[in-house]
Amino acid sequence: MTTATVSAEKSRRRGAPLGGSLLFLLVSLPLGTFTFSLILTLGLSGIATVVVWVGIPLLGALLLLVRSVARMERARVYAQLDAYIDRPYLPLSEKGLRQRWTARLRDTAHWRDLAYLFLLFPLGLIEFVLVTTFWAVGAGMVALPIYFRFLPDGAWFFPGPEMRWITVDSTVSALPWAALGVLVVALAAALTKALGTMHRSFAVAMLRPTVAQRRRMERSWQSADETSMVTG
Repeated sequence: MTTATVSAEKSRRRGAPLGGSLLFLLVSLPLGTFTFSLILTLGLSGIATVVVWVGIPLLGALLLLVRSVARMERARVYAQLDAYIDRPYLPLSEKGLRQRWTARLRDTAHWRDLAYLFLLFPLGLIEFVLVTTFWAVGAGMVALPIYFRFLPDGAWFFPGPEMRWITVDSTVSALPWAALGVLVVALAAALTKALGTMHRSFAVAMLRPTVAQRRRMERSWQSADETSMVTG
C-alpha cells in the first residue's frame, strides 16, 4: 500500500472540512449543470451523426472532455474535501492511434467518470438547495434583531403580512428567534459537513481505480519494466 493510499484512507476516516464542504457543494451545481449539458449535447450529436463519420470526432472530444473534467474533479475533492483519489486509467498502447483509442474505449474508468459527471447535476442540485436553505434561514434568524426595523411596517411577520401569526417588532421579541437561528446555523454546519463527507465517499467510489483496474495497471507496469530491461 503506497503512502498516498494510506493518507487517503486516514483522511476518509475523518469528516470532510466545513469550509471546503461548503465551497464544494456550492460549486457542484454550476459545474454539474455545465457538464450535464455538455455531455448531452456532444453525446446526442455524436450518436446522431456517427453514420456520416461526423459523430466520431464529437464522441472522441466527449471522451477527452470527460477525462479532463474528472481529473479536475479529483483535484477538487482532494483540495476541498481532503481525500486523495488515484488516477484509474490504464497505460495506453504505443502501437498506433487506433490501438490507443480502442484502449480508451475499453477502459471502464472513462465510463465511470462519465456516470459520475452525469450524476453530478442532480446531486449538486439537491445539495445546493439543502445547504443554501439551511444557511439562509439560520443567518436570517440570527440577524433578525438588526434588520426587522428596516422591513415594511417596521416589523417581521410570520408567515407573512397577510397572516400575522407571529409579530416581531422589538429587539426583545426578536431575541428568541435569533437564539433559534443559532441552532439552525449549527444544524446547517453539521448538514454541510455530512453532505460533503457523503459526496466525498461517492466521488472516491466512482473516480478511484477498482481492484481489478489496479491489478491490470500493476501488470502493465511490470510488463513495461521488463520490456525496458530487455531493450536496455
